[in-house]
Amino acid sequence: MRRLAGARELLDGPLDDPATLEGNLRDLARVNRRLGGTEASRRAVDHLLDHRHGAQTMLDVGTGAADIPVALVASAAADGRDLRVTAVDSRPEILDAARAVNRRLAATPAVELVLGDGRQLPWPDRSFDVVHASLVLHHLEPRDAIAFLAEASRLARRGVVMNDLVRARHHWLGARVLLTVATRNRYTRHDGPMSVQRAYTRVELRALLAAAGLRPVTEVVAFAGHRVAIAAVAIPPVAGASAASRRQADEPTTPAPGS
Repeated sequence: MRRLAGARELLDGPLDDPATLEGNLRDLARVNRRLGGTEASRRAVDHLLDHRHGAQTMLDVGTGAADIPVALVASAAADGRDLRVTAVDSRPEILDAARAVNRRLAATPAVELVLGDGRQLPWPDRSFDVVHASLVLHHLEPRDAIAFLAEASRLARRGVVMNDLVRARHHWLGARVLLTVATRNRYTRHDGPMSVQRAYTRVELRALLAAAGLRPVTEVVAFAGHRVAIAAVAIPPVAGASAASRRQADEPTTPAPGS
């Protein structure tokens, strides 16, 4: 199944229907919770944090309803850890909708909502233990995806976690059937199957990470393989390698069609 490049989802366009946007964020939160997306992120983040105690920080980029950050903070607290999350989204409409639909946000001061572009974030290098993003990469074409991953790596002390859909024809068919039955929300029905078409395969995700100077250390697969959370760490620079050779090594490979 070839990747659908250059397409735009409804969420990428004008967000001028607050009720529909809020319904879409509720749908996404349910999908995260029930189909294993949240659990995949938790396990991948925990792998990087290694259950260390004391204050820990995470940057969540493209936070949506901030349901995953809230769940991770609660999970850390149950384990006796203090996790603080800065949750960023580039659209003020989405942050407003998150406050409206996620009642747990008001009761979770450890999650702070911030407006910002994930490709140009204002924090200094190594400002957070972990940088996490869920369902972001498939919105980006390869060049922008690599820039985003490099920016995430710049900010992370311990590593990054990228959680996204995995492109495959059976996952696309499953999304069409499930969302037709499960919701009437027009954003969700339109964007869900298209997101699968825009997503990368696991081979392609690894290539994007490598091009950004990152090496996977664990991959957590969600229900039926429709989604994966990859924890990755920065690749140390090779001693004596020239800048030109490093750039050549970082060029992403193009997997064979249908991989």
